[in-house]
Amino acid sequence: MYDNGNGACIVRKDKTVLLECGHPGFEAARAALADFAELVKSPPAYHTYRITPLSLWNAAAAGSTAAGVIDSLKQLSRVGITAGLEEEIKLLVSRYGRLQLHAHAADSLLIALRADGPELLETLAGEASLKALGLRRAAPLESHCPAANRGLLKQELMRLGYPVLDYAGYRDGQGLSLAWREGDGSSTESIADSFGLRSYQQEAVRMFQGIGGSGGSGVVVLPCGAGKTLVGLAVLESLQCETLILTSSTTSVEQWREELLRRTNLDRESVGEYSGEKREVRPVTVATYQILTHRRSKGGPFVHMNLFNERNWGLIIYDEVHLLPAPVFRATADIQATRRLGLTATLVREDGQEGDVFSLIGPKCYDLPWKVLEKQGWIAAVECVEVVVPMTPEVRHQYIYSGAKEQFRLAAGNPVKAAVAARIAGAHPGAAVLVIGQYLDQLEQLAASLKAPLITGSTAQRERSELYAAFNEGKLRLLVVSKVANFAVNLPDAAVAIEVSGAYGSRQEEAQRLGRILRPKQGGNKAYFYTLVSGDSREQEFAQRRRLFLTEQGYEYEVRMAELQGEVIL
Repeated sequence: MYDNGNGACIVRKDKTVLLECGHPGFEAARAALADFAELVKSPPAYHTYRITPLSLWNAAAAGSTAAGVIDSLKQLSRVGITAGLEEEIKLLVSRYGRLQLHAHAADSLLIALRADGPELLETLAGEASLKALGLRRAAPLESHCPAANRGLLKQELMRLGYPVLDYAGYRDGQGLSLAWREGDGSSTESIADSFGLRSYQQEAVRMFQGIGGSGGSGVVVLPCGAGKTLVGLAVLESLQCETLILTSSTTSVEQWREELLRRTNLDRESVGEYSGEKREVRPVTVATYQILTHRRSKGGPFVHMNLFNERNWGLIIYDEVHLLPAPVFRATADIQATRRLGLTATLVREDGQEGDVFSLIGPKCYDLPWKVLEKQGWIAAVECVEVVVPMTPEVRHQYIYSGAKEQFRLAAGNPVKAAVAARIAGAHPGAAVLVIGQYLDQLEQLAASLKAPLITGSTAQRERSELYAAFNEGKLRLLVVSKVANFAVNLPDAAVAIEVSGAYGSRQEEAQRLGRILRPKQGGNKAYFYTLVSGDSREQEFAQRRRLFLTEQGYEYEVRMAELQGEVIL
């Protein structure tokens, strides 16, 4: 171990890394750590990162090596790193690629698991869970397993600490003739050329396709407003096959259908909607996660899960893959021979199932930092502000004598926030403003005091669409929305977001809400994200956790104070 002296980080042997916020090399160190570590705490003096097996395997999938990770840590650390940590990183990274799945040479009902040495297969042969899946030793460097258990095998090997490279191949699915809509590009152009896909979108498609077109499963991570839908269209065009698209809401279903019909030669009879309102199974079908997980009674079967087998799909696109429900994971384990593309702004899951995304959808195949896109002008620059809001004496008294859960609820619903939100909205004349919150009673009061329409889960889809359209056309300047607007809602002109409450410490929710205002803006390409937090309350603790992912992406929150009258002290 050597002494670097001036490094921005302290690297501990337990695989945690402390990054000094005031260090001149802070920005460069943060960018480097993002490649192979995850941020777990962000107090003002030092940010704490953790190196995990999954963070290292995602780094390996993106092309990083153990030597590269170790060299980076040595450059960042002011006191070097221990030999033990070096060995642990080498061991973990080396496990990525030791196991590979291939098609069986003679029997289509089997798949072959190959290893780089006989001792690893010998170790795995003793695992009862793998025996139960039918894994049997066939040769010194090869074991066989029923092809039907391909997904479950990958999932279990991941749990045991051995991520698998899947080269077992994919079926082509039913063919589909898809071309660019006439007038948007010549018929001889590829979708990338005719759409004028940005360079990073083309690179995302290339990375999903893999070397020599051998790819077919993986996750593309791009911020909201960066054109993930176009990446999905480009993959669909390149494969020319019938496709099932799964997404988070009926609003998102409509947006996918509009893009397919506007940008391609597919007609309305070729693009189906499968949701709570319609049951259309067409060559390209867009469905919601909610309909797939619907069942008529608690514990009953999932009525619509057979959609995965309704047609000979050649591609399944999982939009907002970080929201994938557990039952859809189980169904996905059964369709590993179908190409799978995950799209998301953040791989963060609050349920800790990132490993299942890795094993069943695929590893992260493309990820571009938000701030890189901001510097290139593809997304808006966002000023993030935490506004500390006082409680009235009455609410403070009630807060003191309440339990922990009720304390959070009281702080989140602090009535002073309404006056603060009105002040902030008034400070941005002419801007399109979203007020976003968690609790319906709070939002109803806000909508009434702000004289603005309210969209919640109970708002009819037609009314939602009309309100979103009016907002996008500039007819509505202010819109109050519940968590239904967290995901896959296209509001390109939204320039100010005021978050009045949220789901405890949800990092993904914070990222998605900021994403509502990321689309490029006219003029200075600037947007504003305000999060209102009750002072001296449990809400402040959760707010720190909520913004972890955005902090990791390079966003900094300025803290301002508000008064009881709602005036914000700048």
